[in-house]
Amino acid sequence: MMAMAPMQQSSQQWVEKYRPKQVKDVAYQDEVVRTLTNTLETGNLPHLLFYGPPGTGKTSTALALAHQLFGPVLYKARVLELNASDDRGINVVRTKIKDFAAIAVGNSNAAGDYPCPPFKIIILDEADSMTEDAQNALRRTMETYSKVTRFCFICNYVSRIIEPLASRCAKYRFKPLNEEIMTTRIKFVCQEEGIQLNSEVVPDEILDSLLVACKSGQFDKAQGVVTNIIAEGHPASQILSQLFDIVVKASDITDEQKARILERIAETDKALIDGADEFLQLLDVSSNTLGAFCNLARETSAF
Repeated sequence: MMAMAPMQQSSQQWVEKYRPKQVKDVAYQDEVVRTLTNTLETGNLPHLLFYGPPGTGKTSTALALAHQLFGPVLYKARVLELNASDDRGINVVRTKIKDFAAIAVGNSNAAGDYPCPPFKIIILDEADSMTEDAQNALRRTMETYSKVTRFCFICNYVSRIIEPLASRCAKYRFKPLNEEIMTTRIKFVCQEEGIQLNSEVVPDEILDSLLVACKSGQFDKAQGVVTNIIAEGHPASQILSQLFDIVVKASDITDEQKARILERIAETDKALIDGADEFLQLLDVSSNTLGAFCNLARETSAF
């Protein structure tokens, strides 16, 4: 539960507003930060391959690196950012990427205090989503324009990058973040935005009672539980997260029942992100949880 302090409204998303501005500000990836910092000092940047779980700072590190090299003046001219999961076909490699890679650049005083080396950077996020044909075409582009263009590949699964590409890159593995690091960062953002966090959560016994009500077919009771937890101000996303954990750990629910309930929780979470009404969505979870038990009971009794 969060209480908002008066503050100036901003349309900028927090994920962008609080991205690290320099490589040294990236959290928890000490080895990556140390190596890239040394590379920045030499100015001799190789092709890069960042890999590791989602949310570990791969994209943030690539953007911070590019900003440190070129500064705000030349950044747009020297950096091409593409999400390879969207722009992943061979035509994109032959047109957009090749055209940008082919442009010659030189040293420029417009960068001020920034190194601004004589090359450009192409950042390909989610590169493991690119087709094999596109990756093979990209290999030829890398070979042809390596003097004026550096590539930074970002992926979750390094095994999905073909060897001819991976072998041309300096590889950096990003470690999963622990809870302490994430909690510290969240607290920092909240402090900067004037948000007060209340650590109170929905008691497990309340969510247990919701599950018991659904198991017993008492939808009225389940509706009452939903009404109470909404009235007490517990965020729906928090409720879903805790309910998810309870369902996964429950020993008196079959795997099929768990699968049906968890699928609905996931769909509800997406609906909440899209702006759906919290009360109606939680009622929907309750009714579908009840349905998971009732449907399975009917199917079992038919044999």
